[in-house]
Amino acid sequence: MIEVNHLTKAELEAGLDEIRRSPKDEGVLNLIARRPRSNEREILQEAGLNLEEGLAGDNWRTRGSSSTPDGSANPEVQLTFMNSRAIALIAQDKNRWALAGDQLFVDLDLSAENLPAGTRLALGSAVVEVTPQPHTGCGKFVERFGGEAMKFVNSPVGRQLNLRGINAKVVEPGQIRVGDVVRKI
Repeated sequence: MIEVNHLTKAELEAGLDEIRRSPKDEGVLNLIARRPRSNEREILQEAGLNLEEGLAGDNWRTRGSSSTPDGSANPEVQLTFMNSRAIALIAQDKNRWALAGDQLFVDLDLSAENLPAGTRLALGSAVVEVTPQPHTGCGKFVERFGGEAMKFVNSPVGRQLNLRGINAKVVEPGQIRVGDVVRKI
C-alpha cells in the first residue's frame, strides 16, 4: 500500500473549487471497483450492471445491511458513486481511490441540487437511479483517509455536494466501461 499523509482541513478545503467545477449534466466514468469480498477490491475496465447484484460479482447482496429489518441487502444502496475530483483530493493517489469502498468513480457533480433522489443516469448501456439513502462513510474511511477527511465530507458543504458520494440502484441492466459518458436523463 502507498503511504500518504492525511490531508489537513485547510488542504481539503483548498480543493473545493476544483470539485465544484465537476460537469453537471454529462461526465465520465473514471474507475470501476468491485468488492468481491469484505476488504477486497478488483479494479475493472468493464463490468455488467444488473437488477439482482447491482455491479456483477460485487458482494452487495451477500453482505446484507444493518438498515433492513431482516439484514438482507438494502435495494436503495445497491451502487455507490463518488465524485472522482473529491476522491483524487482525499486519496492523493489514484491507486488508493478504491479504498473509499465505492464502486463507481465519476467526474460529475453529485450534489443534492444537481442529482436529487429519483434522478436517472445513463451509463454505458445501463440506467441507474439515484436513491435518497444518505452516504456518510464509516470507520474504515477514517482509517484510510483520516478524521479530517471524514469531517470534510460530512461538513455542511460536504453534505450539500455529496462529497462522500451517493447511492443508486440499477433500473435498466447493461454494460459499463471506464471512459463511458455518465449523463443525466
